[in-house]
Amino acid sequence: MHSRERALRPRPEDVVTVTVGEIVFQSNDGRYSVIKASPEDKDDTITVVGDLGAVAIGESLRVRGRFTTHATYGERFAAAGYTPVMPKSRAGVVRYLGSGLVPGIGPALAERLVAEFGDRTLDIIAGQSVRLTQVDGIGKKRAAAIAEAVRERRAEAETVSFLHSVGLGPALARKVLRRYGDDAVRVIREDPYIVAEQVRGIGFRTADQVGRESGIADDDPRRAAGAVLHLLGKAADDGHVCTPRSVLVEEAASLSVPRDRADQSIDTLAGRGMVILEGAGPGREEQDEDVYAPPLHRAEVSVAKHLRRLAARTREVRAADERAVAEASGEELTAEQRTVVQAALSHGLVVLTGGPGTGKTTTVRALVRAQEILNRRTLLCAPTGRAAKRLAEATGREAKTIHRLLEWNPALGKFRRGEEAPLDAEVVLVDEASMLDVRLAESLVAAIPSATTLVLVGDVDQLPPISPGQVLRELIRSEIAETVRLSVVFRQAKESAIVRGAHRILHGETPEPTPAGTRGDGDLFIVRTRDPDRIADRLVAALERMKQVYGLDPKRDVMVLSPMRRGSTGTERLNALLSQELNPPQGKPPAGTRSGSLRVGDKVMQLRNDYDRDVFNGDLGEVRRIEGGITYVDIDGREVQYRIDQLEHLTLAYASTIHKVQGSEFPAIVVVLHAGHHVLLSRALVYTAITRAKRLVMILGDDRALRRAIGNDESYESRSRLEERLRVQTTP
Repeated sequence: MHSRERALRPRPEDVVTVTVGEIVFQSNDGRYSVIKASPEDKDDTITVVGDLGAVAIGESLRVRGRFTTHATYGERFAAAGYTPVMPKSRAGVVRYLGSGLVPGIGPALAERLVAEFGDRTLDIIAGQSVRLTQVDGIGKKRAAAIAEAVRERRAEAETVSFLHSVGLGPALARKVLRRYGDDAVRVIREDPYIVAEQVRGIGFRTADQVGRESGIADDDPRRAAGAVLHLLGKAADDGHVCTPRSVLVEEAASLSVPRDRADQSIDTLAGRGMVILEGAGPGREEQDEDVYAPPLHRAEVSVAKHLRRLAARTREVRAADERAVAEASGEELTAEQRTVVQAALSHGLVVLTGGPGTGKTTTVRALVRAQEILNRRTLLCAPTGRAAKRLAEATGREAKTIHRLLEWNPALGKFRRGEEAPLDAEVVLVDEASMLDVRLAESLVAAIPSATTLVLVGDVDQLPPISPGQVLRELIRSEIAETVRLSVVFRQAKESAIVRGAHRILHGETPEPTPAGTRGDGDLFIVRTRDPDRIADRLVAALERMKQVYGLDPKRDVMVLSPMRRGSTGTERLNALLSQELNPPQGKPPAGTRSGSLRVGDKVMQLRNDYDRDVFNGDLGEVRRIEGGITYVDIDGREVQYRIDQLEHLTLAYASTIHKVQGSEFPAIVVVLHAGHHVLLSRALVYTAITRAKRLVMILGDDRALRRAIGNDESYESRSRLEERLRVQTTP
């Protein structure tokens, strides 16, 4: 063979078997690790880098990859993949048993066991545990416990090895193992598509890869059902409560599922109770039913039932009520605002909506005051912690998140408050109600007694909720609630360029920036650049100017917003930049922790609701310390601990998508817009973004993107039948 041909042949991968000695670094998503490890039969250590999942000190791994030389860090083994194994050499067994992975064995006892049983130590522990009593310090009970632990670790290694072989990466393999335990191999072989629905992070594409490895054909009924469930889940992620059968069939065809097979699978899933079918909506063919995931169908039906129940109640306004309204309103309320205060005394379901500067907060204060004058108990709440905090500051009264108001019970896995244990109040007021999705609304309205008034306050022109359903919008359209839309922008509010700009956007006009060289309360500036590579430099300069001119802390007071997570101007890249600029590294992470991508002082955001620990999607915090593999985060003055496997619930939050900050308010925001965002640009998006700021807004980026967004007034419509159910009660 010629030398040129040999040079073109890919170099075969190296394979090393190592025992993990130290975890130097692990990214918070668990997809990149740096470990120090001891090769089998050698006393030295090597550095291994790559996607190694949630490996533990003491674990033995067979790692494939290549030895490389890094300009700064020297020789390293770049892992392309790995398989957990049980160690075979005497030194490896001693390290493994003495690492703490096997309860009841320390380094000294590990040495004695290997001295007694040699190369067969692990086999004897797993299969002949009674022989362990030959070693000083081990009785029958301890021997049995050690044997059980070793058998579990061996079974886990074999299972993870299989999962890797069918295409699951380390992190996903661990998730499957936690969910199914010893049954993991059997379950994923029988139906990987069901696993995809039950284990977060394993989507249809991954299941398809496993399915191909297992010999499942494109038209297999399991694959067709998996495609339908995947598409329903994707629709829910996009905010839809239900999806027409015809849409599911066509989208399944794009996944190479024959249309007739997809259609049959919908009926099969319905027969198994895994989807709910309901007759076609208005204007569609009779056979084109709506398909629901059962929890969403149940939620929609329940929300409609309870809202209609509340809307049906009215009471006569008494003289005392009128006096309370007059006293609470004073001279400052408009006729529109007084109507709202009075409606909360005479109707069971009231909606208050309106844009910035129209006096929603003033109206809420008067409404609460009128209820207090009449000794009527009012509970205040909002969907997010930051929104609840703003409501409390605005009213001077206690306000809670909806989750805390309903009292989550970790032991039972549900809210304590509900139909059987309703809230004790005459009025329940919900601020930022445009964020209410159908699932959260289901829990809330079920807990409100028929004698209680529900007041929903929100700006219906903002972006809809991230989760399925647009409860406030559909409730207003149904016309069953007493609804008041405040339309007058107060004179003081008109002095704010932010308020003026928001209303111009609603009318399809570009906001007018604050004149150069002037400062006010509510300034708005537009910095134009079409080059995405220059946006980063402009952003850093803008933050420094905000600090110098406005006295704003770039980390604490400013939120950078972008429509997208990925891309050159997405939040992922912006967060990486801003973390370096605003919280530069002070050295390597503490040895043994896996939170290296989060540093002490980093601004972070919770990504999902965690009722048990009382933290919720969108909560912001700051990393206070990282010790012993635990990351301690201050969230609203409360310290929350994150184990290594919980760090995937956090993300850097110097920059955020606009959806994620709904319900929040910041002293200043920077909105980054670029033509590359075109698929997401809308009037509601920009409107929502700039109304998050109290003192200062900077729109940074491409003026074409800004014009395109403002020109796109198509509101995002969630596929749902809530409005229909509210107008005419139907049989579910």
